[in-house]
Amino acid sequence: MSDTPVIGVLALQGDVREHLIALASADALARPVRRPEELAEVDGLVVPGGESTTMSKLAALFGMLEPLRERVAAGMPVYGTCAGMILLADKILDPRSGQETIGGIDMIVRRNAFGRQNESFEAAVEVAGIDGGPVEGVFIRAPWVESVGAQAQVVAEHGGHIVAVRQGNALATSFHPELTGDHRLHAYFVDMVRAAR
Repeated sequence: MSDTPVIGVLALQGDVREHLIALASADALARPVRRPEELAEVDGLVVPGGESTTMSKLAALFGMLEPLRERVAAGMPVYGTCAGMILLADKILDPRSGQETIGGIDMIVRRNAFGRQNESFEAAVEVAGIDGGPVEGVFIRAPWVESVGAQAQVVAEHGGHIVAVRQGNALATSFHPELTGDHRLHAYFVDMVRAAR
């Protein structure tokens, strides 16, 4: 078995290309995933930012929702950024009508908690387990985590709010590390995938 893990990026919507580049720079074989048969071929998956309601509807439309839930429940490593964090939450505080999640992290998230598009910002975020100082987080209509259950571990906070959580093989951040050129979080996730193989 090659030491290079195959990591998919859920390619229904969002900044797929940036994640593919970040994963490749972290020594993973990265590929877009749109169908259940493509999901079956990857060792781990990134769920990118985008619009969480649209993404959940597209996942259902493409027949991806149940396969995603099954793989995550079975322990496939998964990393969600922004809307991806919302999709990995077991509960959304203020879901839109018909909005579903993949689940996998025992947390309650609030959508668009940091404000609207024009209130987007960048901030240095200290993330537990990431060496070399804070990572630059890009917050775009970002959620935050209201609360976590006993199994979930808070790995970063910003402004008194939880912005990164890990539970077992699942990782989620409110912000977009793929937009900064700093690929340490992707490298951390690639290591999670390697450890789980």
